[in-house]
Amino acid sequence: MMIRFAIIPLLLAMNFSMCKRHESAANGSQPATSSPAAAAVSPAASPPKITKAVVDQTAQTIIFCYHRLVDKIRYPGTEITPADFEAQMKQLKDAGITVISMQDLLAWRRGEKNIPPRCAVVSFDDGWKSQYEVAWPIMKKFGYPFTMFIYTEGVRGGSLGGGEAITWEQLADMRDNGVDIEAHTATHQDLREGHNIMLAAPGGKRTRTKLTGPEYEQWVRNEVVGSKELLEQRLGIKVNCFAVPFGNYNEHVKELARNAGYEAMFTVYGQPITFTSPLDSLGRYAIEANKPKVFVDAVKMIGTSTGGAAAVAEVGAADLSTQPADGSTVRTALPLIKANLGRVGGIEPGSVQMRVSGLGVVPVSYDPKSGMVSYQVTQKLRGNSCTVIVSAKAEGKKVEAHWTFGIDATAAAAPVSAAAKSTPTPKK
Repeated sequence: MMIRFAIIPLLLAMNFSMCKRHESAANGSQPATSSPAAAAVSPAASPPKITKAVVDQTAQTIIFCYHRLVDKIRYPGTEITPADFEAQMKQLKDAGITVISMQDLLAWRRGEKNIPPRCAVVSFDDGWKSQYEVAWPIMKKFGYPFTMFIYTEGVRGGSLGGGEAITWEQLADMRDNGVDIEAHTATHQDLREGHNIMLAAPGGKRTRTKLTGPEYEQWVRNEVVGSKELLEQRLGIKVNCFAVPFGNYNEHVKELARNAGYEAMFTVYGQPITFTSPLDSLGRYAIEANKPKVFVDAVKMIGTSTGGAAAVAEVGAADLSTQPADGSTVRTALPLIKANLGRVGGIEPGSVQMRVSGLGVVPVSYDPKSGMVSYQVTQKLRGNSCTVIVSAKAEGKKVEAHWTFGIDATAAAAPVSAAAKSTPTPKK
């Protein structure tokens, strides 16, 4: 009898223990252990793989630039009739050319999202009220996004804002409905130092003059930076694009724009935009009443693009610990170029390729264990900068990384060593 009572608590304890074990299994939890053996078999934490949107780097786009829409053409260099404008927008649709936003274009260039193989961006310069009253309703009809490049003194109430100018209230209305608003300087003039400009004096009088030195620097800063700041303050927006008046600018203007935070600069020299087009000189097709062939040729150009090829995943150079680092400057014209593909994962060794600007495809060394790809430059690099493109296949997809480093001018001019001279030149 005593044995029977002793067994009952034991059975209850065993049953409780088994219930707890089943509960742990149901919750997917594992019992903690401090066993050295268990710790030894625990897998080491692997570095996270690089994941980035796969974009079609073979896509192309064209950017159109319009000004005033009027029924009676007086200035054919900057005007077009509403009927012709609407016909052109319809032609884009009929040709299967997708109209995308400027911000989608820049997101594609950053490798963040895809764009259609053949597409177009529509932009309007200056800030005329016909853009609000005439062009906008037509764009709504087709469901097209577009960008407004505004020069701030040309808005109604500014020193150059006449009766045909757009108002700040109209710009705010467009902003609230998703229209992209960007900068086009303050007074729409040639930005290069030493060129004639018009200055507004008190009382509305204007004087033509040439500015140099500190006076010029103050003026051009207001044109490039001040106009951006005013748009951002008046409309509560972020401005990251800058359209240069007349397409006239130089390296100093580019530097001011970059330092101001502009992501892209635009001219009026039309050309298809590709994944590698320089962001500080993106060409737009200026559409004018007296040059209808410009629109026709642009559509033909994008219509024959080679979009639709294999998509490419862009990998940031910083993720690959490149040497030389992106944006750095080396003091030799014969640098060792390296990149670590270890974090990309699944690299097919035979697919690794490196291109060096001025040299073309170079014979690289690739270590599958470490993921390191390297090339010792044997032919002196020329110029002040060098761009490297490393590509490979990873898990069936092509991945690619671009980076650029500077070359010290004195180092680039240094004589090539005898050993380097005797090395065969790589194939281009």
